[in-house]
Amino acid sequence: MNKVIVTGGLGYIGSHTAVELSEKFQVVIVDDLSNSSIEVLEGINEISNSTPIFEKLDLKNKNEVKKLFDKHKDAIGLIHFAAYKAVGESVENPLKYYENNLSSLIYILQEIDKLNHSFNLIFSSSCTVYGQAESLPITEEETIKKAESPYGNTKQISEEILFDYARTNPKINITALRYFNPIGAHHSANIGELPLGIPQNLVPFITQTAAGIHQKLTVFGNDYNTPDGTCIRDYIHVVDLAEVHIVALEYLIEKRNQDNYNVYNVGTGKGSSVLEVIECFVKNTGVKLNYEIGKRRKGDVESAYADNSKAKEDLNWSPKYSLDDAILSAWKWEKKIRG
Repeated sequence: MNKVIVTGGLGYIGSHTAVELSEKFQVVIVDDLSNSSIEVLEGINEISNSTPIFEKLDLKNKNEVKKLFDKHKDAIGLIHFAAYKAVGESVENPLKYYENNLSSLIYILQEIDKLNHSFNLIFSSSCTVYGQAESLPITEEETIKKAESPYGNTKQISEEILFDYARTNPKINITALRYFNPIGAHHSANIGELPLGIPQNLVPFITQTAAGIHQKLTVFGNDYNTPDGTCIRDYIHVVDLAEVHIVALEYLIEKRNQDNYNVYNVGTGKGSSVLEVIECFVKNTGVKLNYEIGKRRKGDVESAYADNSKAKEDLNWSPKYSLDDAILSAWKWEKKIRG
């Protein structure tokens, strides 16, 4: 089987992608366990078609990255998830984010540069690169504005690095996927979202509140210029998101790409407000949710949802799962980990 390296492969999106990838490829999971748990590997092994190879290493260590590529020089591709991702923490500790998120990417590219064969790289980017878009739905042509946080800036800078590097190396094919809001869990409930500490994202806070971990959920502002006054986001099932990585990788392997650097939005194309997501949870689970309206949260954009027509057209990919599906899978996962 062709070998593909998945950095950050024990993280939320990385673990789901590793499972989907295992149906067609030999997977090498790389993780330093700084923001993940080794137990996730057990969940991946239970549901994967082939057992992944696991390499515990720190991508900030240049020598360890070199050893990784020396050991797996036969790999034909890499999906790069490994990054710190908490917006608030990045504001408080910007150097930590710039060092980790940028140096790891640079060291990986330096090793790819030494390879004698063509190589395919899928980069985990984010819709945060857009900020508050001038028009909705957001296309890939939307103006990239100054980032709201060091985290968002590392995604912008990483895309610039990849674009510049692709122009110098015709043997590399790069696709950057700009995610919107991944939610949900694998249907087996063997893997799902495992936020450390208090969740920064809406759905895990909903499920944890429903499970009694938190007394109540705070909705940050109901005075936005939206139908119900709350923020609107594009929530995509994590399994749909995982699937697009495999489709994008195969697109490059089969040399169907015209350019060696491409960018795609990955979302459902539909926006849902915070209150709509809460109502969806209550409707599908029958569990009442204690929530209150609070003040706006700094840095939150009003509305963001994707125009995913480019991914549909080029990659022949469309999301399969609904918001209902995603919410139910997230609740199934929450109940399982709470025993």
